[in-house]
Amino acid sequence: MVSETSFSSYNRSPTPKFCNSFTTRIFSDVAGDVTIVVDGDSFLLHKFPLVSRSGKIRKMVADAKDSNISKLELLNLPEYLEMTESYREENLIERTEIYLNEVVVQSLEKSVEVLSTCEMLPPIAEEVGIPSRCVEAIAMNACKEQLVSGLSRLECDSESTELRSGCLEWWVEDLSVLRIDFYQRVICAMGRMGVRPDSIVGSLVHYAQASLKGIGKCQIWNPARTRPTSGLVENDQKAIVETLVSLMPTEKSSSIPMNFLFGMLRMAIMVDATIACKLELERRIALRLEVVLLDDLLIPSVQTGDSLFDVDTVHRILVNFLQRIEEEENEDCGYESECLGSPSHGSMLKVGQLIDAYLAEIAPDPYLSLQKFIATIEILPDYARVIDDGLYRAIDIYLKAHSMLTDNECKKLCKFIDCQKLSQEACNHAAQNDRLPVQMAVRVLYFEQLRLKDALSGSSGDGFLSQRISSGVPSAAMSPRDNYASLRRENRELKLEVSRMRVRLSELEKEQTFMKQGMIDKAGNGKTFLTSLSKGIGRIGIFSGPAGGKRHKNGRKSRGADGKTGRSRRHSVS
Repeated sequence: MVSETSFSSYNRSPTPKFCNSFTTRIFSDVAGDVTIVVDGDSFLLHKFPLVSRSGKIRKMVADAKDSNISKLELLNLPEYLEMTESYREENLIERTEIYLNEVVVQSLEKSVEVLSTCEMLPPIAEEVGIPSRCVEAIAMNACKEQLVSGLSRLECDSESTELRSGCLEWWVEDLSVLRIDFYQRVICAMGRMGVRPDSIVGSLVHYAQASLKGIGKCQIWNPARTRPTSGLVENDQKAIVETLVSLMPTEKSSSIPMNFLFGMLRMAIMVDATIACKLELERRIALRLEVVLLDDLLIPSVQTGDSLFDVDTVHRILVNFLQRIEEEENEDCGYESECLGSPSHGSMLKVGQLIDAYLAEIAPDPYLSLQKFIATIEILPDYARVIDDGLYRAIDIYLKAHSMLTDNECKKLCKFIDCQKLSQEACNHAAQNDRLPVQMAVRVLYFEQLRLKDALSGSSGDGFLSQRISSGVPSAAMSPRDNYASLRRENRELKLEVSRMRVRLSELEKEQTFMKQGMIDKAGNGKTFLTSLSKGIGRIGIFSGPAGGKRHKNGRKSRGADGKTGRSRRHSVS
């Protein structure tokens, strides 16, 4: 048997020429004289043209004991039939070469079709090199399509959204029929030949939606707390997820949709993909965490007996985000990046608001441990929050949902709230919140008294600001690196104080408007502005309750030495 390594590598030798029309004329009206059996199927054919074209069949006829053999069985097909030019001109291999070069390679659709067929012919297809030729042809045709569609893309940029969506590459849908290993080879070839990263991302998204159907399209983006029942299906989906993540473009210019990243992350968690795969998805999400939506972070936990949400994954994403912010700040040695409107500071404030909203969403979970809740709170630096209203709301929800916390646990949790960063509304709520420790309520009232004093005296909180600045002045004995780090911290503190002052100024303007309106409304009753102001101050006094009496508030549930549950009362100092 002749062993051909490719369709183009065969030996040419002088052979008699046979006219196709002559052969057709001879055998068109002659009944078949040999039966070829292939995988149980019988084909009644003519012996002479088979012997004249196939070296394999010629040897089988020659080796047969019966010269008038009428039945041949071809086993283990597909196998080589030795249909080269050595036996007949324009033989099967030559005609196949012409078809591949003039039809298949010139068309992206035909190349995908042939490559998909090669999935059923391993390893013979690889030995003759058909998959490699199809992969290169697909990548090359995609590049040509990219150049041709360049003008249409420019035209689409000035049109409507519907027209722009129609300008996306049509071939992304064709590639979804390929097996994941062939698809990987195609995408890698496209990357080498310069196909746009956004086109590759579009193909990855479409392939994921088309191939990860074992659990259902809706469950890819909103998976339940279940795993696939079939081990084979799970392994296939695991391979698909890991391969698609490895194919994501590394260029910073490529914008991968965040819902796709979170969908792949949920899927990776569900099929138990490799740690490297999940960490890569978390890293990519952290690069643009400031644009993430709250619903994206609500990743269901697949661990039984654990909290309802995967808090650990969100914590790792935050760690990656903080590392990214630190690297961005270290790249610029000047102070321009530390200004109030710097991108890094703006991103930190957005993430701070996002995490406070996330904490409020997961706080009612009865299975969420205090340790995980606190770890998510304290990972963000102080300057990530201008005001602590969102954090206070989240902690209050957690205290309400976990009423069995001890007093020490409540104090440990509430210490993360900065009373100076609470708005007037939040302070009013906290002062009457019986879920908070007594010390927390006292601190709130104390700082409210100081704020009111500063407002009446015309101060804007300069005392707090001066105290913070003077407490962190760099020492001349410090090294330049330590001085720079200290100055950076102080710069953050200054930015934070400026933001707080703006919030306080806005609140004072609202209070001033309210008091002016009160003067107008009560002018007819003979009440002066000073009278109204004195009564207003009396109502919010720290140490006096309504009508001069003592203020009693219900405390949290506590257990005495005898183990019985009782209610402790808070008494304000008269």
